[in-house]
Parts: sequence; structure tokens; C-alpha cells
Amino acid sequence: MTLELWQVDAFADRPFTGNPAAVCLLDQAREGAWCQSVAMEMNLSETAFVEPRGNGYGLRWFTPAVEVDLCGHATLATAHVLWESGRLARGAQARFHTRSGLLTADRQDDGWIVLDFPATPPEAAAAPEGLAQALGATPRWTGRSRFDLVVELADPDTVQSLTPDLARLATLPCRGIIVTAQGAPAGVTGVDFVSRFFGPASGVPEDPVTGSAHCALGPLWAARLGRNNLIARQLSRRGGEVRVSVVGDRVRLAGQAVTVLRGLLLNT
Repeated sequence: MTLELWQVDAFADRPFTGNPAAVCLLDQAREGAWCQSVAMEMNLSETAFVEPRGNGYGLRWFTPAVEVDLCGHATLATAHVLWESGRLARGAQARFHTRSGLLTADRQDDGWIVLDFPATPPEAAAAPEGLAQALGATPRWTGRSRFDLVVELADPDTVQSLTPDLARLATLPCRGIIVTAQGAPAGVTGVDFVSRFFGPASGVPEDPVTGSAHCALGPLWAARLGRNNLIARQLSRRGGEVRVSVVGDRVRLAGQAVTVLRGLLLNT
């Protein structure tokens, strides 16, 4: 038996940018241990496993180390694959049943994909001991979202230049550490806020573009800036743009996607 396996760069308008995700197309759900083995083999920040379920699709996400409860870029990649493969009509909504409830994706006429996700607004919290030393920068503000530690720094250039101690960050009790600042670094325009995401405890030293992090960053910066529609950029080496809209207790995340590989998974 063989299974289709795609690799897609999400939150990207051209290959080899944004965040790569593997998408495994299943005819039925598979055991978690098997999914974890495939994700280890792919060795990307996330591998998505999707199978038909009811009026939509079941969707799970695995890093090389663990299954996660919410992932934006691999959801965007999965929706892109369903439309590109003809499994879903271009104008049809993708509906995903996940550990975070029902998530949807809609394809706009210009090719952008809009995800509807739950908001996970952070609440102010004391910085864990050793955080500043692990980051190599002094936090201006710290908070906790449902999944992550959120750290505001003084300016975008500080965010961009961070070289944190990943081993020390891995000891913190959270899925990952979101580092953010208002504005954009020198030479970048049209951006409201920037971020980077470090998840060494989850098997992802630095994630190139983290959709789910913007479920926390969207509400944070919407409240700070007094606007619900924002443009974000993640300042990883690959980089990527996320359009963020906060609508009540939901966050809409828009991005583009590019297929880079299609193949067959053998010996399944």
C-alpha cells in the first residue's frame, strides 16, 4: 500500500520560504505511534495527517517529537493540498475536525487562504526565572497563552538579532516561547508587529512561521494598537507574512502556500 505525501511551503509566496509542512493523505485514521514515526522520518516542524470524516476531514499534527493540539501552517498546507489534488473543489470550504475543535479554511480568488482558528489571548504573568539569560534580552512584558509563553521585547531589531540558549529555553514549562515586538526592523515596511517562535521542548528549535502563535499575538496587538486587522511578519531565517484579523473569540489567519514536493510513502 502507498500513500500520497506532499511537502508545502506555507505562509510563503515562493518556494523555499515560509514554513515547510508535510501532508500525508490517508483513506482512514492511523495509529498515533505510526503517525509519530512518519513525522520523525520527515523531520519537519510539523507533519499533518488528514482523512475523510463526516462532512469534512479529520486532521492531526505531529512534530518530530510530539503530537500538538493546534498548528496553523500545517492546516494551511493541508487545505492547499486538498484543493490542488482535486479532493476538494476550489470554491469549497475545507472543514477540519481536530483536537482544537472545528477549524475551517477558505480559498480567496487571489489565492490567499484564510484559516478560522480559536483565539488564545495571553494574560500577563511573571517571567520564569532565567528567561532573560536564556533569551539574551530583557523582556518588556511577559504573558501566558493557552500553549505558550509570550515575551515582548523593546524593538523589532532585538527580536531579529536574538541567538537564545535553546537548551535553557527547553526547560521552561510551555509548548514554546513567542518573542514579539511592535513594528518592523530596518528595511521592512507595512508590518504592524513581528515575532519569532522557539519550541525546543516540542522538538522544534525555531519554527519558521507559526500560525498558532498568532492566535495569541493577534489579540495582544489588536488590544495594544486598537485595530483588529493587522499584518505580521515572523523573522526567522526563512520568514513569512501572516494577515491577522481578530473577530471576537476567533482569529482569522491568512497566508499563501506553494507545493514543493509530491511523492508516495511506501511500506505503510
